[in-house]
Amino acid sequence: MAAAMLLGHASCSDDERDMERPTITTEGITAQPAECDAYRIGDVIQVCYRLTDNEELGNFNLEIHSNHDHHTHSTSAVECDPDPVSHPDNPWVFNHDYAIPSGMRDYTIHEDIPVPDGIAPGDYHFMIRVTDRAGWQELRSMAIKIQ
Repeated sequence: MAAAMLLGHASCSDDERDMERPTITTEGITAQPAECDAYRIGDVIQVCYRLTDNEELGNFNLEIHSNHDHHTHSTSAVECDPDPVSHPDNPWVFNHDYAIPSGMRDYTIHEDIPVPDGIAPGDYHFMIRVTDRAGWQELRSMAIKIQ
């Protein structure tokens, strides 16, 4: 019984658990979009960011949502020139999850997101969330403009 308890204790050691969050980086790539980038309705937002993890990546999420009210997510110190606060009728919301192939510790996002017709122009947030297989998450948010 004592040997079983010792064996069980050893297998739950903190040394074996992944305790590091994944990273969203621009290292080695030309990252897109960047803070304050502007796009026109009908354009394509080309997304390029590098994701890394010490053990194994899990998935990522890309989100674009209205910032017509000037809220913040506090992941960037860059100030963009905002339009006046407004309450548009048809703000754009894009929110999509993407799987990362199993076993990957380094992955570069290459996604194209078309800016749909009929949406409200103005201030938006572009967000990337990456989650590793252990469940740790990292977030990057930036201001973009749709004209």
